[in-house]
Formats: sequence, structure tokens, C-alpha cells
Amino acid sequence: MNTLCAILLGCALLVGRAMADAAIFQDADLGRPPAGWTSTKTGSGSPHWTVEKDATAPSKTNVLKQSGAATYPVCIKDDPSLKDGFVEVKFKPVAGLEDQAGGVIWRWQDADNYYVARANALEDNVTIYHTIAGRRIPFQNADTKVAPGIWHTLRVEFSNKSFRVIFDGRPVIDTHDGSISASGKVGLWTKADSVTLFNDFNSGPN
Repeated sequence: MNTLCAILLGCALLVGRAMADAAIFQDADLGRPPAGWTSTKTGSGSPHWTVEKDATAPSKTNVLKQSGAATYPVCIKDDPSLKDGFVEVKFKPVAGLEDQAGGVIWRWQDADNYYVARANALEDNVTIYHTIAGRRIPFQNADTKVAPGIWHTLRVEFSNKSFRVIFDGRPVIDTHDGSISASGKVGLWTKADSVTLFNDFNSGPN
């Protein structure tokens, strides 16, 4: 009986942790970045990450909104550090003349070195990049419809040099790259003047 209780408790804790990660913005203070996250950028500009209310959010009603403008606005989760695992988010591209993009980051070393996969509603594609010394370099692209003004799901599964990108439940990229092998943080990404909403962020080991 004690063994069974321990197993059930462990399962409950795992489920609770997953639910807490998925609803990370729900208990955050409005008008500022959520606690446990760092708002920054790659390049120049003034990113503006704030928790806001949005009645359309898949997990109502708080979202993380990027409404500033920078080369690449990013918001990084302070922990955990992952080498192999997954990162996933729901996002809605809202506006932007230069770009309408939303992305996820993994193996973040610093503001100039990390992986990112993003979907762009102005280009209708999903692309995976490594950013090395501040230079963003694509290494695979997939054409797919990224409708503006609606919620999408972007997920990346990463293990050693292998990367799988899943967009709205459909695998769109399966590729390899060895530019960054060390463990790193995970987070969120936009580009230029993209106004993008994020909800249901989740990450974890394989």
C-alpha cells in the first residue's frame, strides 16, 4: 500500500508540475514580465514583454505579450537548463509591418548564442535557426500557412544534434545541427515590430 501511495503521489506531482508550467502566466502580475523570466533582446531596440489579459487565450485569461520593437526581442525562463527535451507554446501573431512572428528558444547560452524555431504569418513558413555570436543563420525551412489573428501551437523536440519542429500538431521540420551542444535555458522569441501573444508555455526533459 505504501508503494502504491508513493507511485500515485509521484504521478500527481508530475501532473501538477506540467499543469503549473503550462499555466505559468495565470498568476503573474499584469503589466510586467512574469516572475522567473528575464526580458532582453538580441541586437538593438526596446522589447516590451508584459503579462496582459486576453479573452481568446487557450488557457484564459493571461497571456505574455511582446509589443516593443527590437532586432530580436526575447524572454528567457530563468530555469531549468536543458540539453535534451522539448519546448512548446501557443502563440497568436497580432500585428507588425516588418514581421508577425512567434518563436521558441532552447539551449540558450546568452543573448547572442542559442537555437530558435519560429513561425511567421507574413511569410507563411516555419524556420529553424542557430544564433551564433549574434548572427541568426537558418538551416531548414518549411512552407506552411501561419494565419494571423488566431492561436497556433509551436513545439520543438531536441536530442543531441537532432531537432524536430511540430506546428499545429503536424511535424514540419526534421533536421540536425551541432552548433550548440551544451545545456541551456528555454524561452520565447519575436522579431522586429511583431506584436505577438503567448500562452501555455511548457518545457521539460525527454
